[in-house]
Amino acid sequence: MIHQTAFNNAAAQQSAERDAARTSHQPAANTVMPVELTVNGNIYRLSLDPRTTLLDALREHLHLTGTKKGCDHGQCGACTVHVNGRRVNACLSLAGTHAGDEITTIEGIGRPDALHPMQAAFVECDGYQCGYCTSGQIMSAVALLHEPVGRGDADVREAMSGNLCRCGAYRNIVAAIQCVRGQS
Repeated sequence: MIHQTAFNNAAAQQSAERDAARTSHQPAANTVMPVELTVNGNIYRLSLDPRTTLLDALREHLHLTGTKKGCDHGQCGACTVHVNGRRVNACLSLAGTHAGDEITTIEGIGRPDALHPMQAAFVECDGYQCGYCTSGQIMSAVALLHEPVGRGDADVREAMSGNLCRCGAYRNIVAAIQCVRGQS
């Protein structure tokens, strides 16, 4: 009986220690911070949990849903946006770190009546297939236009390797990018 009591006491102590460790790492439920984001040329003042990703701020708080949540681990590129002209996986970046940055989403590069040349090329070359990865693909492709990337298809494929397409439209995506690069 003594051994059972000692075991129960030890188990209770371990459980209490786990609970204390778990709660000591969690911020208060109402912790928010003011965040000012400049997105597609517009300034937005938000109150966000400090752990809010740029992706969630765009989609859930600003309702800019063109930026897609794919893997949420930075592996698929569906959430690619531009931050100060450079491509960034929005799921890996905290919104609060972007005060003063210029953020551009797919909604900021063209309009239905005036497509960006890359958007038009994706339509012309059938580079969009199901469409889920398309916004991230286009954002990466637009950024690629300003990066030192070789002229060959293999160079483009390498530069676009952070963006996955489940439909396998890679040949069409490369064709669309090369079409726009040929116009430059």
